Amino acid sequence: MMENPHKILDELKPGKEFFIGIDSDGCVFDTMEIKQKECFCPQFIKHFNFQRISKYARETWEFVNLYSNTRGTNRFIALLRAMELLKQRKEIIKRNAVIMDLNPLELWTKKENKLGNPALKKYASEVNDPVIDKVLSWSLEVNREIEELVFDIPPFPYFKESLNKMKTFADLMVVSQTPLEALKREWKEHNIDCDIRIIAGQEYGTKAEHIKYAAKGKYPDDKILMIGDALGDLSAAKSNGVLFYPVNPGHEEESWQRLHDEALDKFFIGTYVGKYEEKLIYDFQKLLPENPPWKE
Repeated sequence: MMENPHKILDELKPGKEFFIGIDSDGCVFDTMEIKQKECFCPQFIKHFNFQRISKYARETWEFVNLYSNTRGTNRFIALLRAMELLKQRKEIIKRNAVIMDLNPLELWTKKENKLGNPALKKYASEVNDPVIDKVLSWSLEVNREIEELVFDIPPFPYFKESLNKMKTFADLMVVSQTPLEALKREWKEHNIDCDIRIIAGQEYGTKAEHIKYAAKGKYPDDKILMIGDALGDLSAAKSNGVLFYPVNPGHEEESWQRLHDEALDKFFIGTYVGKYEEKLIYDFQKLLPENPPWKE
């Protein structure tokens, strides 16, 4: 396991006037759909024995991870949420499907702040719990599937143009809950890692912690910007009192073009905060509902 990840972030020194944190999956790369639909969900069905309810398991998983206010959340938190929603579905009850009790996982997520495979693997060796073992097996196989399947997916149009504009005035950092190995592989594959100060994955803690230790107090709050495509990214920014720019799901290319053409200029001259940011966030939040359509 990585030693003192917070210390690594805390020791970063400002090199430029501004700081920009950038999410990766679904924000820079169009990888959310393929990862969730072709890697996470099939293993969700396989490892938790949802063959008899595969249609509903898939619909629930995709809502939690792609089309709701929990889009982009940590995989273990997403797993808990998907199980919770499945237990409430009348179709599941009628088919007598067994939904595993993930209470041991929930207890672990409440006391562990680095919610990744290394920490879970260490915990599994200590507690010898079949639920933890099952979740770890699922998570490890998801990573193997992603490594084998997810490649040759370039950044969204207008990202590279935005990157060139950002790096002129800002220190840049990847702020993500994706495992570090996958992040480094994807950013290096497309030659966009050289302008990034540090790539922080789930092993570095939460996104809010990434911003807190790497930027908070080192730059003025109105000179720190988080770019993301999920409400977790918004929360990470606002819990630190800094600015947020949304890459809207389903409208990613337009979002990057808007960042390049107008939002970055506003950020750098100090007019981003206020009504402009508020309107962007309002429109973004409307795209990610809390309740699934089958509850309406």
